[in-house]
Amino acid sequence: MATEIMGGRMLLAGEWIERTEQINVYNPENNEIIGSIPAGKAEDMNDAITLAQEGKEIAENLSIRERMDILNKAATYIEDNLEDFARTIALEGSKTINEARSETKRAAETIRISAEEARRLTGESINFDQMPGNTDRMGYYFRFPVGIIAAITPFNDPLNLIAHKIGPGIAAGNAVIIKPATETPLSALKMAEAFMYAGLPHKILSVITGRARDIGDVLIESKEVNMISFTGGMETGEKIAKKAGLKKLSMELGSNSPAIVLNDADLHEAAVSTTSGAFAAAGQNCLSVQRIYVEEDVYESFKELFLKEVKEVKTGSKLSESTEMGPVINEKEAERIEKWVKEATEAGALILSGGTRKGAHYDPTVLENVPESATLVKEEIFGPVVLLFKVKNLHEAIKRSNDVNYGLQAGIFTANVNAALKASKKLRVGGVMINDSSDFRIDAMPFGGIKGSGLGREGVEYTIKEMSEERIIAFKILDEDE
Repeated sequence: MATEIMGGRMLLAGEWIERTEQINVYNPENNEIIGSIPAGKAEDMNDAITLAQEGKEIAENLSIRERMDILNKAATYIEDNLEDFARTIALEGSKTINEARSETKRAAETIRISAEEARRLTGESINFDQMPGNTDRMGYYFRFPVGIIAAITPFNDPLNLIAHKIGPGIAAGNAVIIKPATETPLSALKMAEAFMYAGLPHKILSVITGRARDIGDVLIESKEVNMISFTGGMETGEKIAKKAGLKKLSMELGSNSPAIVLNDADLHEAAVSTTSGAFAAAGQNCLSVQRIYVEEDVYESFKELFLKEVKEVKTGSKLSESTEMGPVINEKEAERIEKWVKEATEAGALILSGGTRKGAHYDPTVLENVPESATLVKEEIFGPVVLLFKVKNLHEAIKRSNDVNYGLQAGIFTANVNAALKASKKLRVGGVMINDSSDFRIDAMPFGGIKGSGLGREGVEYTIKEMSEERIIAFKILDEDE
């Protein structure tokens, strides 16, 4: 089945172009072709970079009002075409139609927040006379754009993660070159369509599609690119950092997120919240709950409630209004998940629910008694699998939560303020969610992690700061009578 989604074209500096060689885009649910994209080559990316050098000057010279108007008009376009955007997300990716609608709304909101934050792109005065001998000086700083931003995005949030890079990038006055995931490029092209409709001047934006091996290094290594904003896996992030050279880096590299359930928690609420946190988007979320540490006194009670919730998760066709979880992104990923689970069970883990695969579908899966040495414990599963662990107390839960090379977000369920404060201080993560699972996020908050989870912070206000620089202006006041 073919879609009517700009198949066969990509955006080069504001111009829609075609290429003879195409890459098919598949629906992971049934492996049907739903569209195609140009197989961009090195020369296409070089052209995008060359034209972006002109585009960054155009972008910087847009007034704040012009940037705000373009961003708001793009957001309105997304809202007015919500079903079209949502269907695109659902067809090319793993999200159900309801999850895709939610992502579309969030993407529009992210763009609107970018418009609002553009007006707050301000500096402040500096008291130079705080240093002896400088009573005749005064000044301030203001923020200016970094120039050309390379935005490299994954498949799991193919529209809103684009919004988190293009919205702040334009708000700060930059040119942006997007390299979307090959599995889910159509949503990125839909976003580009919104900005072209909104009147974004040519040369500011490019969306270059193609295989990473053909165009990735050209973008990453270019000396003309001033910043790389990457969302993806830790291994790829490390490779990019080594190749990038002297340029700004912002990286969100995933996680292996823990949730802690204490004796005094509302167990039903904890079960509902962690079920959603583990299996939304088929677990393909950097914030997904992967490890749940439960105090031993309530372990069996929580497990019973949790398994009941998990077994009620409705799987099926992504476009069905009743489906709550669809497939993972492709059969290869489903096979990897299956392999990791098998490795754990062979080492003594027990499957409490799920553990079966059909094509790219992998059932919501819960394990216990998983050895600490298992890949499932140490690495990011990025799939619908969650592990249950019994712990003696909060101290043990925190220690084991921290015992991985990730630190994006964590959740803790408790009625004890002191316990919540202790966890907030001791958990080595970028965010702690109290009485919520690790996957809570709003698009205006600072978002990012430590250790292998990345560099810098996203969230519109914070991304705009990352995508701009401070410039100091100092006046020496001359005494005209001298």
